Amino acid sequence: MMYPYQIKSIEQYQEAYQKSIENPEAFWEAIASHFTWHKKWDSVLSYNFTEPKINWFQGGKLNITENCIDRHLATRGEETAIIWEPNNPDEHTRVITYNRLHKRVCMVAQMLRNLGVKKGDRVCIYMGMVPELTYAILGCARIGAIHSVIFGGFSAQSIADRLEDAQAEFIITCDGAERGNKNIPLKSVIDEALIANKLVKKVVVYTRTRTPVSMLKGRDVWWEDEMEQAEHQVEKNGVVSFPAEPMDAEDPLFILYTSGSTGKPKGVVHSIAGYMLWANYTFLNVFQYQVGQIHFCTADIGWITGHSYIVYGPLSAGGTSLMFEGIPTWPDAGRFWEIVDKHQVNILYTAPTAIRSLMAYGLSYLVDKDLSSLKVLGSVGEPINEEAWHWFSQHIGKGKCPIVDTWWQTETGGIMISNLAGITPQKPAHATLPLPGVLPVLLDENGFEIVGNKVSGNLCIKLAWPGMIRTTYGDHERCKSNYFSTYPNLYFTGDGCLRDENGNYRITGRVDDVLNVSGHRIGTAEVENAINSHSGVIESAVVGYPHDMKGQGIYAYVIFEESNHDHQLTKQDILQTVTRIIGAIAKPDKIQFVNGLPKTRSGKIMRRILRKIAEGEYNSIGDTSTLLDPTVVDDIKKTAL
Repeated sequence: MMYPYQIKSIEQYQEAYQKSIENPEAFWEAIASHFTWHKKWDSVLSYNFTEPKINWFQGGKLNITENCIDRHLATRGEETAIIWEPNNPDEHTRVITYNRLHKRVCMVAQMLRNLGVKKGDRVCIYMGMVPELTYAILGCARIGAIHSVIFGGFSAQSIADRLEDAQAEFIITCDGAERGNKNIPLKSVIDEALIANKLVKKVVVYTRTRTPVSMLKGRDVWWEDEMEQAEHQVEKNGVVSFPAEPMDAEDPLFILYTSGSTGKPKGVVHSIAGYMLWANYTFLNVFQYQVGQIHFCTADIGWITGHSYIVYGPLSAGGTSLMFEGIPTWPDAGRFWEIVDKHQVNILYTAPTAIRSLMAYGLSYLVDKDLSSLKVLGSVGEPINEEAWHWFSQHIGKGKCPIVDTWWQTETGGIMISNLAGITPQKPAHATLPLPGVLPVLLDENGFEIVGNKVSGNLCIKLAWPGMIRTTYGDHERCKSNYFSTYPNLYFTGDGCLRDENGNYRITGRVDDVLNVSGHRIGTAEVENAINSHSGVIESAVVGYPHDMKGQGIYAYVIFEESNHDHQLTKQDILQTVTRIIGAIAKPDKIQFVNGLPKTRSGKIMRRILRKIAEGEYNSIGDTSTLLDPTVVDDIKKTAL
């Protein structure tokens, strides 16, 4: 299989980029013609960033699962689609061919139909990293149901909020999940999340850990029983068939919740055709994927990285995607390298947090591992620091593998700024150049565009690209105010950015009240709301600070009602509260008890000052005379952690 729109030289990149900006309709129409459509589109692109309203391939009809599975069956049916590596290295690897994937997805589609799921219904998926998670996602897409995957580390309260927001009526989960030496009881978390829920009709439970679970009569069913029934329905005389639902190009494919600067998570909606093209195009070009290569993206499918670069990107390209259930440090810190060696992995796409964590364990875990199969390394989730970049390059890539340092977001659907492996130049800690179709601009705080090189500003995107967010589920006004209101006619990323003397981009981090902790976006308001729900807390303020391992750590300033409380015990209680309400990923790394917070006369907390104190930069706090009570700052500095 050849990929006709794969860029193979820097000249081709420049030509493709120019075409994509000058005539996006012609550029993307040529690429779209390589996919399977039920009906061709009436127009390639119409959009405005004021409402916002974005339409790609309007009038076109297709099904994404036919493009990820069916179109490969004639030539690649017995080729490997997914390699599943279990958490426990002593358990058997599962190898899933495209034929097997086709059958399983058809069975899930039939199972969902049997349970009453219709086109447009929302199905919430809360599972561990097992192949059945991929089957569930694609089964939803095959019948036109909208999937909403929730990461297995979220609490019952977080799930309840997401279920309510999506108005989901169906859930697919597991009895439990294996992660390192932990057994996570997923079904019991779902049960807790459903206590006050009146909407959910069915909960499908896949058996993974054999954890005892409570099954509610009439609501809860076993995956295995339902799939057995579905198998008899979709397979007749050895032929598997379940016709895919023809969908409009702009129909929603999935909702994925991400933290915002206000407390409530927002459901980012991606539509079918544009997202499919973007995931496919970026996968093939950034990683320079070749037929038969093994692509190992270490993300969880609960995040956008897993959606785009474990499921939709690789499968739409007829590729082989490696899915890993466990964590990089269990049973020891050589697990990633063991997987690369065992499966002769060609592309390794992981997060700076994982790289920094494995660096700390030293080189002994690399000694007996053969990493010579690696061709491309990738970094995702946050800007990678130079030290980690060089370690990754030298010790994992042996100086021979290009590193793609990819910048993108849940809202962008796929990679936006990155070098193309071995094609365009790389530069440590820089995302480098935009992909074809992406027109970045830097703006100052007054909204004026900053031209030229060796400059910095707020990163915005000027033109519509196929994979971009269409709305926030059930609240289009929120989509508008979050992304399109700060700067007229531009998509605002919320990130600060530098452009060097050669036009390379380097992301400098969030400029809004959102933290990037281990590559996961966490809203400060969300964490504050959780802390404030603890009975003894009067008020709190949360900021980020530089963290050696996570990139950014969470620093919480807390006003507690009693001054003579046991600080250690109270900290433990607060951490438990945050874990219960959001999940362990949002636990503050530092909690400082204070008597007051720096506020303006209008009552606004000056987080800028708190950030400086958290970073230990006491000398650059700036003017405090406008504060309601400037003495508060000195008090906080005295007890800073």
